[in-house]
Amino acid sequence: MVRGDRFRAAVASSRRQGRCDRTEQSQTPWPRRACGELLTRPESPCPTRTVTMATKDPTAVERANLLNMAKLSIKGLIESALSFGRTLDSDYPPLQQFFVVMEHCLKHGLKVRKSFLSYNKTIWGPLELVEKLYPEAEEIGASVRDLPGLKTPLGRARAWLRLALMQKKMADYLRCLIIQRELLSEFYEYHALMMEEEGAVIVGLLVGLNVIDANLCVKGEDLDSQVGVIDFSMYLKNEEEIGNKERNVQIAAILDQKNYVEELNRQLNSTVSSLHSRVDSLEKSNTKLIEELAIAKNNIIKLQEENHQLRSENELILMRTRQHLEVTKVDVETELQTYKHSRQGLDEMYNDARRQLRDESQLRQDVENELSVQVGMKHEIELAMKLLEKDIHEKQDTLIGLRQQLEEVKAINIEMYQKLQGSEDSLKEKNEIIARLEEKTNKITSAMRQLEQRLQQAEKAQMEAEEGDERCAHECLSQSDSLQRQIAHKEQQLVQLETDLKIEKEWRQTLQEDLQKEKDVLSHLRNETQQIISLKKEFLNLQDENQQLKKVYHEQEQALQELGSKLCE
Repeated sequence: MVRGDRFRAAVASSRRQGRCDRTEQSQTPWPRRACGELLTRPESPCPTRTVTMATKDPTAVERANLLNMAKLSIKGLIESALSFGRTLDSDYPPLQQFFVVMEHCLKHGLKVRKSFLSYNKTIWGPLELVEKLYPEAEEIGASVRDLPGLKTPLGRARAWLRLALMQKKMADYLRCLIIQRELLSEFYEYHALMMEEEGAVIVGLLVGLNVIDANLCVKGEDLDSQVGVIDFSMYLKNEEEIGNKERNVQIAAILDQKNYVEELNRQLNSTVSSLHSRVDSLEKSNTKLIEELAIAKNNIIKLQEENHQLRSENELILMRTRQHLEVTKVDVETELQTYKHSRQGLDEMYNDARRQLRDESQLRQDVENELSVQVGMKHEIELAMKLLEKDIHEKQDTLIGLRQQLEEVKAINIEMYQKLQGSEDSLKEKNEIIARLEEKTNKITSAMRQLEQRLQQAEKAQMEAEEGDERCAHECLSQSDSLQRQIAHKEQQLVQLETDLKIEKEWRQTLQEDLQKEKDVLSHLRNETQQIISLKKEFLNLQDENQQLKKVYHEQEQALQELGSKLCE
């Protein structure tokens, strides 16, 4: 691609320069002198008088001829090299003519230097300057000096040009020379081609030669004794040659068409082979998917069986929890009835004690003060009893809440069992959930046991209170101390009940957190079911694509058969 771009740029620059030359020739009907003065048209006294045209400068004509010759040689070399299609050798005629033309261009306007023995007029002097101006050219100069067969400076210059073409840096080297005109003035006259604009144009044309790959052998050639003669017959075209070129173009077009058809056949064969391989891979993937589906169905059946087992186990657990709840409910009702009976007995005993206190009020004023204190304590006892009732109601509410939570857990379990149709990973997670539920049931049973223990403690406390009341009926005076002791004991019981309530609240919070975790697990299971559904859809899409590819494969086989029949014809 880079070589093609360079070739196009060189051709475009050559065309532009050719156009500029034409426009200059058309726009300047009067030629310029070497010194740059315009030849004026002599005034004619009458229109029939002839115009005397001054002759052109011969050096300008030589520069124009060399420029045109360089254009033709460079253009012909590039076109023939591109049509040749491989690296050029030193025996290639257009390449030899190019070096001859370049030698003439570099020799134009050289100054003659007097040496001790003879006069010297070679192009090796300006080419040696390139080493000073362009450091990369030192390798070429060193290699040219090291060549054993070269004896004359002209042979060294010819070898230098060949090495520069192989390096594809001839244009860069000569550009450095043209820029430094002060140094070139030592070797060239002021009217030389390298000192004028034509030299810059030739250097611009040399950029197009970077497209060419040349492989030249410099050691074996006799560059000193070669005679540089330009062969103009290479650039003159005859009618026969034009006809032969047209025939060659037609033959090349036919060969290109043949190559195109062969490439099409190769591409079709490659597509057919790729389609065969793709069909085989799709069939293998289909068999794998069918096997995976069978495995998944077996796993689903196993999961359903485990589901039924888990449902039965859950039903048993729920029945047991209901029985425990019924038993606890009956115990709570009996406790309430006993508490009411004890309260009625306490009220009666309090009335009897009050009557006795009224009778003995006159005799025992000190005792009345103590009894007033005892009455206040009794009010506190009543408040404590009310608080106990409230606690009992709260416990009943908690039991109701626990029932609701158990129902919610049951509903969640039912949903979970309906949606448990996933993979083996979901089975593991469900086993973990079941273990958690078993732990929760164990916690519930332990909590029920704790409640039973607390009820037994409450019964014992009630028995102690009844004994204290009987002692108060027999011994009213000594009852104050016993009442204070009972109050302290009941305060301790209240503290214990408060701690129990705090524990129950914490346990309730833990239950709520477990419920939230179970909901998260349910959402995860739903996502997995959606993924399984998407996988099924993808499998169906793959089946559709397989069918479409099979259709395309059959169509392409038919097309290939038709192409084969046409090619045979």
